[in-house]
Amino acid sequence: MTAEVDAVRLDKWLWAARFYKTRKLATDAINGGKVHVNGQRTKPGKEVKVGVEVTINKSGYSWHITIATTTGQRRSTKDAVLLYQETQESLALRQQKIQLERDNKELFNFTGIDHKPNKKERRLIHRFKQD
Repeated sequence: MTAEVDAVRLDKWLWAARFYKTRKLATDAINGGKVHVNGQRTKPGKEVKVGVEVTINKSGYSWHITIATTTGQRRSTKDAVLLYQETQESLALRQQKIQLERDNKELFNFTGIDHKPNKKERRLIHRFKQD
């Protein structure tokens, strides 16, 4: 596993836990108000320790987690999952949202056209839109 340190910067921890691909993206998310520590907005340089509650909003999904281990080293996905503990409510809501999006995608999949419209079809589309 990873060597635990006492405290680490929030942006570095989010990167190490694989919530963001780069530290720059993590910093932008923190500055944009997408990440809260103990219910409060924070700065990327905030030192986080074990037991701190973090809320992350990313791409329409939300994670409510508690930091279990602090590290500044980016590890594999299997190791990154061990850095935090997610609440059951958060996991259930996210899984429910994923399933809802899958269902909607199946219902509203209008890929009837398998090619780009040619000149004649574009003219018909324009006539239809104007009338």
